[in-house]
Amino acid sequence: MPLVLSSRLRRRVWIAALAVAGVAASAVTANAMFFHEPPAPKPTQVAAPTTVATPTRAADTTTPPPASTSATTAETTKAAAAPTKAQEPIPPNAVRVAEFVAECPFTHKLPDDPIVLPGLAGASHMHSFFGNTSTNAHSDVNSLAKAGSTCSPKVDLSSYWVPTLLVDGQAVEPTGTTFYYLGEGVRDDVTARIQPLPYGLRIVAGNAKATAPDNTTMSRWSCLHAGHVGASKDFVNCPAGTMIESYLDFPQCWNGKDLDSADHKSHMSYPVAGDCPSTHPVPVPKLRQVLRYPASGDPARFKLSSGPGFTMHGDFFNVWPEAEMAQRVRDCINRIVKCGPDGRP
Repeated sequence: MPLVLSSRLRRRVWIAALAVAGVAASAVTANAMFFHEPPAPKPTQVAAPTTVATPTRAADTTTPPPASTSATTAETTKAAAAPTKAQEPIPPNAVRVAEFVAECPFTHKLPDDPIVLPGLAGASHMHSFFGNTSTNAHSDVNSLAKAGSTCSPKVDLSSYWVPTLLVDGQAVEPTGTTFYYLGEGVRDDVTARIQPLPYGLRIVAGNAKATAPDNTTMSRWSCLHAGHVGASKDFVNCPAGTMIESYLDFPQCWNGKDLDSADHKSHMSYPVAGDCPSTHPVPVPKLRQVLRYPASGDPARFKLSSGPGFTMHGDFFNVWPEAEMAQRVRDCINRIVKCGPDGRP
């Protein structure tokens, strides 16, 4: 009997042991199912993406070369100043004259000349100034760029000045002050390659020290609404009710490198036989200054602060924003289209 009982007991103990082992195994399995760390990603999961054989995509991965450090300041400025306005088609009723204009009324007068006598206040004969409101003996391109202007368009911050006209000893200022930028005086193929006047360019036209009406006299005097009087290098006798007017053409060929010169003229030239000479190969717009004074009658009553009528001269200091100048040259001068102060036909 003891042996039988012992055998039954052993079977029960063995069965109980198996049951406990099964429960433990189940617990281990459950723990492995719900609480294991995710397996590390396989190497194929971090491989490079599939390459698409597209030429533009290959080009996109190319690093552009660094900008050249040899570009000049002028080239950099020119690139930065490229016009942003889209070129409009030429209207069917456009006047085919290469021209844009600025109307720049009188602003002040001073015995100063920031081109010929820079920094010397009061050292010049009296000048009448137009356009930029700040011009004086100490003016430079930076000071002018920060000032205001009487011009239409307002973007023209340039300064224009001439000797003051005296009638019976009293200063008389012009009431008509138009500055034309023209493509005339050269062949059409030259007009097509006219370039913008460089920012900061200074030009003097005429001869303030002339002793006679000779070939250095670039100005002309005439009468508004009295063309029968004719033009002259000296003052003319305009009928009552008309106005005496002055025309002055500036040179339109630049040497391509200097914004000024020792005599304030050598860096510029007038065209020869419809083209710019090899010494001054860059064609630029011709500035024509037209001033109309409320005066008429005996020319003996007239005098300029620089002397007789044939000493009429003009000074120009270019402070047009580069993009504005470039757009007008492109749309008005090169295409031979007459534009108004807004630079549009």
